[in-house]
Amino acid sequence: MSHTTSTSTHHTIGIPNRRNTELALLVFAVAITAFAYANVGLAINGQVPTGLLSYSLGLGLLAGVAHLVVRKAAPHADPLLLPLATLLNGLGLVVIWRLDQSKLLQSIKQAGTAAPRQLMYTTMGIALFIVVLIFLKDHRVLQRYTYISMVGALVLLLLPLVPGLGANIYGAKIWIHVGSFSIQPGEFAKIVLAVFFAGYLMVKRDALALASRRFMGLYLPRGRDLGPILVIWFLSILILVFETDLGTSLLFFGMFVIMLYVATERTSWIVFGLLMSAAGAVGVASFEPHVQQRVQAWLDPMHEYMLSRQNVVGHSEQSMQALWAFGSGGTLGTGLGQGHSELIRFAANSDFVLATFGEELGLAGIMAILLIYGLIVERGIRTALAARDPFGKLLAIGLSGACALQVFVVAGGVMGLIPLTGMTMPFLAYGGSSVIANWVLIGILIRISDTARRPAP
Repeated sequence: MSHTTSTSTHHTIGIPNRRNTELALLVFAVAITAFAYANVGLAINGQVPTGLLSYSLGLGLLAGVAHLVVRKAAPHADPLLLPLATLLNGLGLVVIWRLDQSKLLQSIKQAGTAAPRQLMYTTMGIALFIVVLIFLKDHRVLQRYTYISMVGALVLLLLPLVPGLGANIYGAKIWIHVGSFSIQPGEFAKIVLAVFFAGYLMVKRDALALASRRFMGLYLPRGRDLGPILVIWFLSILILVFETDLGTSLLFFGMFVIMLYVATERTSWIVFGLLMSAAGAVGVASFEPHVQQRVQAWLDPMHEYMLSRQNVVGHSEQSMQALWAFGSGGTLGTGLGQGHSELIRFAANSDFVLATFGEELGLAGIMAILLIYGLIVERGIRTALAARDPFGKLLAIGLSGACALQVFVVAGGVMGLIPLTGMTMPFLAYGGSSVIANWVLIGILIRISDTARRPAP
């Protein structure tokens, strides 16, 4: 009598990791930025820039190293996040270099050497991106530091108010000086706050989702549960009052309301958040001169322009110049390097860099830029949907929401839809704090997406 032994093998079935797709998209992103760089040089000087090869190789090397780390440390991550961030960063470098060539901006020391420094900041950002992927093996580890993150975020937000360390630059107290460098702690605080919000709401979401009564089709939360949103609202108002920074205040409060809505699925939180943010902004604008000036420039930019031309102190022509830049661009733009956005003068390569894209690439180019941001946010939301743990879901939606809010606040301010806020466009604008913090944000999203897309055995 014979016995037959059968063996079975358990296979792991999952989706392709799409790393080759990511590599192909990275090559395409670097090629687009190299072509844009050559285009700017031909438009300004009539010849291909001498630094085209070194620039292309440098950006390609940075992107290649980042790709290799993702391939090794996060093989199942989303294949679009890294190429999209690289494309935006590369185009931002091109336009910053284009403004560096402006004699007008060089004469008022608003440009000239910004592009090399931005390339250095990009290198630092990608280095931190690599550090996140190598040392953050599992995003759920961050949940242990929920309340430490809250303390860290408060410290970062209060640093600009420390005498001798903080700096008041053009009315906003959002900077600190460390040696010859200026740092904007709020850019890093948004990531730390997202970690705190995700950890807190994961624990408290059941209590916050309870409704006490129904009013006009909305389920109202219990009075005792209004505490968290009231505290965050109060902190955002304090930021607005003491740092006179409308953008950071809107970003933090808006991010919390978005995460609160996702955690509780209660529309009433969105309504409460909108009403409270509107009440706070109107209240502070009634007595804060810097905010009043921003609102006045939004309501009547031409009046501000005329007062600025008359050298009246406290008025700026930037808003009107930015609108003229968008109008000059039309549908297809004047062409890279052939616009006059340097007339914006101050912050032409940072707060108002989007106006250069609007003038030289036109409506079509602006829509393409906004579509790239939309894809980053969409991939972040898809990562949140795919995440298997509630902390990862909330953290991914918080980081994606922060990116979406920042793009809306900056683009809306430059285009005249809302008052200017002083924030910078992620990846496009000149500024070390912004580009470094946003590369860290992309690194955390890639880590969450790797965990979410990793096939189960």
